[in-house]
Amino acid sequence: MFRSTRDGGASVWLSAGEATLLRTLVVPVMELLSDPTRPSPVKPAESTDVLDDLEALFAEVETPNPERPDDPVLARLLPDAYGEDDQAKSGEFRKFTESSLREAKKYFAQTVLETLPPKGGRVKLTGDQARDWLRALNDVRLMFGVRLEVTEDYEEHISGLDPKDPRAAAFEVYGWLGAVQESLVRAIAG
Repeated sequence: MFRSTRDGGASVWLSAGEATLLRTLVVPVMELLSDPTRPSPVKPAESTDVLDDLEALFAEVETPNPERPDDPVLARLLPDAYGEDDQAKSGEFRKFTESSLREAKKYFAQTVLETLPPKGGRVKLTGDQARDWLRALNDVRLMFGVRLEVTEDYEEHISGLDPKDPRAAAFEVYGWLGAVQESLVRAIAG
């Protein structure tokens, strides 16, 4: 598992299978976070007046508040700020933050993909990269947890699961991700 490095980062040796598994798990999170229904923000027209630019920028923001995602994984990755009790405030908050949150999460996942050796081997991360990995691993575990309907007593559920049940392997991967994440936290803490 991960070990801390002298420069505040972390390193780990991954087998080819572990590297492939991580890549296979990170890519769907990135794809899920890509929002083809949202246009890219339009840059304000060139102007010499800063106030005109600001006015144009705020005029573009006058779009309806985005809805809470229907996909339960996306709803977990992009949670409401105020809970379901106040959908208007949550929608307003989402309007100004969802796009940047999506981009940040995709950036963290991209860091994993860029630093992950395709055929396994040594991964040496700077402190910033290690924190990006930690965030990306958390998102992958959230995705897995939602899809597997993990609850607080999931360990009891696993112990009663037939080893031939197809979900058994998925729960093992979920547990492995938790161990990787925990080892990275310990390495960062130093």
